[in-house]
Amino acid sequence: MKNHLFHLAIALVFLVVALGVYGLSYAMLRTESATVAGLKSQIDAKATIASHVASARAMLAVTASDEATIHSYFVPENGIAAFIDGLEAIGKARGASVDVLSVSAGTGGEQNAFFLELTVTGSFDAVMRTVGSIEYAPYDITVTQLSLSRQSSGGWLANMNLSAGSIVATSTADTP
Repeated sequence: MKNHLFHLAIALVFLVVALGVYGLSYAMLRTESATVAGLKSQIDAKATIASHVASARAMLAVTASDEATIHSYFVPENGIAAFIDGLEAIGKARGASVDVLSVSAGTGGEQNAFFLELTVTGSFDAVMRTVGSIEYAPYDITVTQLSLSRQSSGGWLANMNLSAGSIVATSTADTP
């Protein structure tokens, strides 16, 4: 009988040791599972942040494109001479003569602007087409005054005052 009790005692010791090892490994596994769950939540948070950053970068690219489009409607401060040349070219293309009498910088207001006083001479059709082309040019232009008169030579003369939106040129790449 002693032999059976000895075997039972050894089996119980092994059982207790096995249960202890199982309990210890289960506790270690729970600790590691909690660590892994914490790491997963950190990875998910960083992935979300990376997604937001990528989304913001894409939005900035779209915004930069939109900004460039909007800036194209304004005349850079260092591009006023080219703008005036463009107005004269509009008149020449329509058979009229455009003469710029004065250019002055605008003051006050939220938007920078400059003011032009110009005359357009030629046939009635050429003068009116030139005035329309200048008014609807792809710039922030507002015609503030327009007068039309017939010259003694038979041609027509339009006196125009207009304001054109302007932006501060940030680099030489902004020059048209």
